[in-house]
Amino acid sequence: MSRTFVKMNGLGNDFVVIETLTQPFEPTPDEIRAIAKRDGGIGCDQVIAIDPPRAEGASAYVRFWNSDGEETGACGNGTRCVAWLLMQSAGKSAVAFDTVAGRLSGVAAGEKRVTVDMGRPGLDWKEIPLAEEMNTERVELQVGPIDAPLVHTPVCVSMGNPHVVFFVDAPVSDDFATKTGSLVEHHPLFPEGVNVGFAHVESRDHIRLKVWERGAGLTAACGTGACAAQVAAVRRGLTDRKARVAFDSGSLEIEWRETDGHVIMTGPISLDFTGSLPDRAAA
Repeated sequence: MSRTFVKMNGLGNDFVVIETLTQPFEPTPDEIRAIAKRDGGIGCDQVIAIDPPRAEGASAYVRFWNSDGEETGACGNGTRCVAWLLMQSAGKSAVAFDTVAGRLSGVAAGEKRVTVDMGRPGLDWKEIPLAEEMNTERVELQVGPIDAPLVHTPVCVSMGNPHVVFFVDAPVSDDFATKTGSLVEHHPLFPEGVNVGFAHVESRDHIRLKVWERGAGLTAACGTGACAAQVAAVRRGLTDRKARVAFDSGSLEIEWRETDGHVIMTGPISLDFTGSLPDRAAA
């Protein structure tokens, strides 16, 4: 039995989205890797399943997997894509849905633009989580020689998934982000691995960012990474509460609201194509 999917992206961060009401989807890690594989598979950064709701007030329960086959807690660009699909199918301009990381909500913000409420960031060391108690605003971690580290003293934030954000003096190259990010992703300080951001603050309302994603590698954009970078910058006093976080592929508007502590993200979505999963990846 074949299963249909929708291929979508947010700023080039791409997803295979599967609705499970009429086509149950309980994949193994191998099956996720087969779907995500760019040479021979469909190709994506994450696979997303939209399940029937499990709680009152939600339109769906949503699951996310990274391309390495591991289930993950949250995905910002994927959340915008899911919210748009749910709004389209229901003919609504606002929607709420649940994830393992909690309830998320989205509202229409223009033509194929969506604003999502990503909830409150986790700032305590246990919420990231870290392997030991530490001040997450200034984490004792550096990469490179002790007397001349390449990056050091990052901020840690959980956006339903763990992030470490290094502030850099100039935008970093893909090569630097790949080499450094892959080293930090599995550092013993992060027992569940970590997404690694390299943020250059251009001004009080503008951050340039590259993110090495846990389980996915260097991606065109990372929604939770943008949220984490803005939260980290505000904690350090480097930006105002609202800023534009720019990737090479485009920008997201991120606000860390003072009123309720929620992180609000606005950005575009793209609908690429629809298709059917190959039988070997459809279990």
